[in-house]
Amino acid sequence: MEFCPKCGMRLAPVQKGSGKTVHILLICPKCGYEKHATSKKPTLPKVMEHGAQDKIAVISRDEAKLRTMPIFKTECPKCGNLEAYWWMVQTRGADESPTQFFRCTKCGHTWREMA
Repeated sequence: MEFCPKCGMRLAPVQKGSGKTVHILLICPKCGYEKHATSKKPTLPKVMEHGAQDKIAVISRDEAKLRTMPIFKTECPKCGNLEAYWWMVQTRGADESPTQFFRCTKCGHTWREMA
C-alpha cells in the first residue's frame, strides 16, 4: 500500500493499456498523482460479490450441535420447553441495539427477541 506524496491519500492501482503493453499505475483519487507500480507482479483489487445469504450468518445447524452456547430460561413458542440457547448479533447499524436470538434446547426452533 502506498500513499500520495502530495496529499496523503492511498494510491489506487489502475490497469492502463491492452494486449502486450499493459501497465499498472498507482493513481491518487484526490489529486490525480500517478506513479508506475514498482513490484514485478502487481495485483489489482478483487471485487467480491456477496449474496443476501452471505451477509448475515445467524448460527448454522452444525454449530448449533456443539452445545457450548449459554442457556436461558424462557419458553419455546413451538414446543413449550423452558430452556433455550441464546446469542446476540449486530444485525442493524452500530447505533442500534443488537438482536438477541434464542434456539430451543429440545426441538431446535429458533426465534429472536422482539423489541
